[in-house]
Amino acid sequence: MPGRPSTHQYQATVPVRSHTSRVVDDLGLAIVSGRQPEGSLLPGDGELIERYGVSRTVLREALKTLSAKGLVQAKARIGTRVRDRAQWNLFDPDVLIWHARTGFTPEFLQHLGEMRMALEPEAAALAARRRTAGQLAEIEGWLEQMADPDILPQEFVRADLGLHLAVAAAAGNPFFLSISTLIEVVLVAMLTISSPAESPTQLAISVVEHKQVADAIRLQDSAAARRAMQAVVQKGIDNSRT
Repeated sequence: MPGRPSTHQYQATVPVRSHTSRVVDDLGLAIVSGRQPEGSLLPGDGELIERYGVSRTVLREALKTLSAKGLVQAKARIGTRVRDRAQWNLFDPDVLIWHARTGFTPEFLQHLGEMRMALEPEAAALAARRRTAGQLAEIEGWLEQMADPDILPQEFVRADLGLHLAVAAAAGNPFFLSISTLIEVVLVAMLTISSPAESPTQLAISVVEHKQVADAIRLQDSAAARRAMQAVVQKGIDNSRT
C-alpha cells in the first residue's frame, strides 16, 4: 500500500514552528498576494518588531530568509524594498505555496502547466529506464487506488498526486525530487478546478491515461512513457481552462 504522497501538504493548516517562521510566512504571503506591493518599502524595523512581538534578531533572520527567496532587498539608509515579481524564486516551495494560498491567476496556472509539460514527460521516460521493482509497485498501487469507482474527489487527488510523485522519484534524478512542490501545487490546483472523480466517465478515462504511463514504465519503454505522460499533462492543462 503506497504511503503518503507528499511531505509538503500545502493545503493543510500546520502550526508555525518558530517566531521567525511566523514572520516569514506573514510577510511572504502579504508580498505574494500584493497586499505589500512590488517596489514598496516594508515598514521599519521598529514597527515590524512591535507588530509581531519579536526581537530584532528574529526580525533580521526573517528578512534574510525573504531576501534569499528573492522577495525583498535591504539597502542601507533606505530600508527593505519588495523586489519585482520577475526576481522572485518561483521554484522556492514557500513562494509556490503562498501563490497557492492566494489563488492562482489563469496566467500563472498556465505557466505552471507549461513547467509540468517540460518536466514530467522526461521524468516518466527516465523512470521507464531506471525504476526498481519496488518503485513500479508503488506507481501501480496509486493507480489501483485511482481506479476505485467509489473514490471521493479528495481521495483521487491524493492518489493522482502520489502516482506523479512516485514517477518523479523513480526517475532517479534528485533534481526532479527537488521540484516536487511544483508538481504538487499545480496538480492539486488543477484537480481542485476539475476532478475526474466527479464523473464516472471522466474517471475511467483518467485511469486509462495514467495506466498507459504505468504500463510503459513497467515495460521500460521510455518513448511510450514520455508520450503517455505528455497526454496526461495536456489533459490536465485543458481541463483547467474549462
